Amino acid sequence: MPTRLKRPPFWRPLGITASLLAFQFYLGYSAISGQFGIESRTEIRGEIEILEDRSAALQAEIDAYKHRNSLMNPRHLDPDLVTERARALLNMAHADDVLIMVHPQNGKPISGQFVELIDDELISIIEADSTL
Repeated sequence: MPTRLKRPPFWRPLGITASLLAFQFYLGYSAISGQFGIESRTEIRGEIEILEDRSAALQAEIDAYKHRNSLMNPRHLDPDLVTERARALLNMAHADDVLIMVHPQNGKPISGQFVELIDDELISIIEADSTL
């Protein structure tokens, strides 16, 4: 009795080849124009530069706060700095201080004009400039 060998179907190797080619096409497409592909690399580098700039700005701000904090350390506190800041905040002057009044609009000293001004005008000028 003769036996006949069954020939394998031709569509299996063809299907495997087609699926592997499709997978390779997908990988190639993703490598070129995917989210992390070659084309989007320039966008990612631009975002990295922007974030590095923001990071540098924030680091500079942090350093400034650290410096201001170190100035307030009680072991390293500068008494001149403390008295100057306290007098500026309280609008107080020491008896030995020399005060120069400045006109708020033009920023020029009022040295020769204070004789001609009325006391109320001087008070209004002093109150207008609260940064003293």
